[in-house]
Amino acid sequence: MVECPVCGADIEVGELELHQIIECPVCGAELEVVGLDPIVLEEIPEVEEDWGE
Repeated sequence: MVECPVCGADIEVGELELHQIIECPVCGAELEVVGLDPIVLEEIPEVEEDWGE
């Protein structure tokens, strides 16, 4: 079980791979696995529109 870095909810996870993308079942945030020992998750930033500036 790992903690969502966005909402703090405990997330039940099975086997994970580095850079795997998972979704928090509570807040719906997309999270990337950036560490495996211990498991570390980071929120994937939303893609912002490029205005060509």
